[in-house]
Amino acid sequence: MDYSLKKLLKIIFSVGLFISIFSCTTHKPDIQDSAPTGVIDLSRAKPVVVTNLEKSPYGNPASYEVRGRTYYVKKDANNYIKEGIASWYGTKFHGRRTSSGEVYDMLALTAAHKTLPIPCFVKVTNLENGKYLIVRVNDRGPFVKDRIIDLSYAAAHMLDMTQKGTAKVRVESVSVNEKNTSTSKDKGNIKLASAPSNYDWLESQHKGKDRFVQVGAYSVYESAQKLAKVLDKEINLPVKISKIKRKGQYLYRVRIGPINSLKIAESLAKTLDIKELGKPRIVYED
Repeated sequence: MDYSLKKLLKIIFSVGLFISIFSCTTHKPDIQDSAPTGVIDLSRAKPVVVTNLEKSPYGNPASYEVRGRTYYVKKDANNYIKEGIASWYGTKFHGRRTSSGEVYDMLALTAAHKTLPIPCFVKVTNLENGKYLIVRVNDRGPFVKDRIIDLSYAAAHMLDMTQKGTAKVRVESVSVNEKNTSTSKDKGNIKLASAPSNYDWLESQHKGKDRFVQVGAYSVYESAQKLAKVLDKEINLPVKISKIKRKGQYLYRVRIGPINSLKIAESLAKTLDIKELGKPRIVYED
């Protein structure tokens, strides 16, 4: 079975799955975003080298819709400048796929933007303290009112905005002729999110039970159904919707399986670990 990321990303954008999930559902993630814990030197956040890069084949649809609003992706970032509110994202998405297909590293100097082409480079200046740095845009977002850019944890840390959570910033496009620079002198220490544990303990606790990969849980049945139909056409495994009632409300869980091999389940969960889909995980029969 070929669970290629390229194929799945093509599915998401070509059939409007990105649109339907975000505009028609209230997704309830199990994990809250947060700053990392543990100690690691921020020297891992290497300065960005501005170069001419080819556009990502996945992150640049002509337009897309999220929560009823249509966004039109710019053909280039030339002369872009805008002021507004910046936010940041951290451990919840660390190690997961971005809209570009890359794996998100919260200790790299990257960012998410709703309409700039992927990838491109922008200079972000914290207007509250004057600090600035250059980041590479490789993701989509933030889909929150009045926010214009979502920074990686490392970028936000260097701009001294992690504690507050947001900051007033200026975002400016950067060409290859401009110098990479940052005012951040003391990079300090931060903690790196713990590596995901394996499923050995869970396996031991669920012997004899069917194994599934749960792609998401949605409060609207039609949204879960749309996702299930797309997966059913493209994956050579059963796809089902499992209903559960929590806190007086029904959730519709999209599950692939049963899957006999733990190795296949882990591989499938990793391949489907794309920001637009939510966090897939291995689960067992209720």
